[in-house]
Amino acid sequence: MIYDAIVIGGGAVGCAAARELSRYDLRIALCEKGEDVCVGTSKANSAIVHAGFDAMPGTNKARFNVLGSRMMEKLSRELDFSYRRNGALVLCFDEKAMPILEELLRRGIANGVEGLRIVAGEELHRLEPALSPAAVAALYAPTSAIVCPFGMTIALAENAAANGAEFFFYSRVTAICRRDGLYEVTAGGRVLKARTVVNAAGVYSDEIHNLVCGDKLTIQPRSGEYCLLDKRDGQLVDRTIFQLPGKLGKGVLVTPTVHGNLLIGPTATDQADKEATNTTAEGLDYAAKMAGLSVPDLPMRDTITSFCGVRAHLVGGSDDFVVGESADGFFDAAGIESPGLSSAPAIGVYLAELIAGKLGAAEKKDFAATRRDIPHLRELPLEERQALVRENPAYGNIICRCEQISEGEIVDAIHRVPGAKSLDGVKRRVRAGMGRCQGGFCSPRVMDILSRELNRPQTELTKSGGESKLLTGYTKEVQA
Repeated sequence: MIYDAIVIGGGAVGCAAARELSRYDLRIALCEKGEDVCVGTSKANSAIVHAGFDAMPGTNKARFNVLGSRMMEKLSRELDFSYRRNGALVLCFDEKAMPILEELLRRGIANGVEGLRIVAGEELHRLEPALSPAAVAALYAPTSAIVCPFGMTIALAENAAANGAEFFFYSRVTAICRRDGLYEVTAGGRVLKARTVVNAAGVYSDEIHNLVCGDKLTIQPRSGEYCLLDKRDGQLVDRTIFQLPGKLGKGVLVTPTVHGNLLIGPTATDQADKEATNTTAEGLDYAAKMAGLSVPDLPMRDTITSFCGVRAHLVGGSDDFVVGESADGFFDAAGIESPGLSSAPAIGVYLAELIAGKLGAAEKKDFAATRRDIPHLRELPLEERQALVRENPAYGNIICRCEQISEGEIVDAIHRVPGAKSLDGVKRRVRAGMGRCQGGFCSPRVMDILSRELNRPQTELTKSGGESKLLTGYTKEVQA
């Protein structure tokens, strides 16, 4: 079998590329080294749709950020994932730093960001009463937004699958060669052939690029630690609160999430290990301290979990995304760090258009542009809940008390394509285990459902794929 395009990487950019490629009369495959989509950088980030004022004008970061931001609201309606345009403030604490704020304003205007302005004094503190009194001014970006990164990535993947894209999991790419006008991609022990390849491998995008191209790339993994606070703190601020950016990124932010929590972070620490997603006491303390400069007296005692993501910082060059055709039929989306989540939809469209043009592919007449999410019981009016339970009684059996997630939602998550196969796969799709107790109550019950629906013994189930097995056996074995 010969594919027209193989996408390497199942994060936001890879799934966006697969979805946009599935618009065309093309045969598409996506290879992901993990057990599911959204298992790398796309699952552990700030969940911000950046307005686009930070990137230097004329760069790929600026171009795709602004285009992606403009696309996101419509895309969220088409694919039914959570999105809210809440706006953002970039704080300035010293009059001497006002030229930096004004430079961000000029940059944003040059990039085409709408509605940017500088606010100060009473107006600033009316917008966000919880801000530090030390904040003298801020850049206000009303087009900044928040999103569910899992919801977005999974929605893109499901829509791509519904339009014919095939997904190969546990398929780490170890070799790529060009033979007779085709790429032969060795992934997960199998060899797949394709006319084109899309490299969207995140922190491993340098390794994939270097298998094909003579101009070598180097990714520096950069970890960022976060604290997630309880929903009772989610109204402390309405907008995303940034500080003036530094050499390592946009700094530590304070933001509400689309699910009603409060998020602080990230730190920025260069690592040697691309899988270094462990949190540290030092890093989390630093995140809390820096966030406290923006919003004093943060209720850190309400932290329900902490986590760490690793972003793909490209070493050398112009500190920009590498997007486009880097070799004949080989297309890069490499070094996609912040604002990568914001940029993903636009990068997907751009790459799909390039590939469709190269292969002479026409758009499908029967492309399904929409996708409906799993019904979220907690968000439905009482009448709709009751109707859903009458149709399927499993929706009346609450499994996760913190987030009010029903058995019906979990079963739906498992049987979607691509569906959940692990505890974290369920968590990302329906939030069972993401609440105040972090799965302390519901995890055994979710495992019962996974075991039943997948027809696997519980000893084979994992937290997040691979060898992350949760059980080794029963405490009381039946003796013959």
